[in-house]
Amino acid sequence: MRKWVAALATIAILATPAYSQGRGKGGKRSGGSNQQTEEQKKKNAEAESAYKAALDKIPDKKYDPWGSVR
Repeated sequence: MRKWVAALATIAILATPAYSQGRGKGGKRSGGSNQQTEEQKKKNAEAESAYKAALDKIPDKKYDPWGSVR
């Protein structure tokens, strides 16, 4: 009987962190709406375009780490 109680207590202790992970700000059951306002959509679009512009500025230079050794 003691083994069963100890096993159930261990399972309960180990299951608590897994249960609490889904209850945070971004959890499925948080109850918040996923609708974006026009301001958020505009801000996300601007951030995406700035990101793409920054990627275009990176040169496509191939790097040879063994180049100076040869």
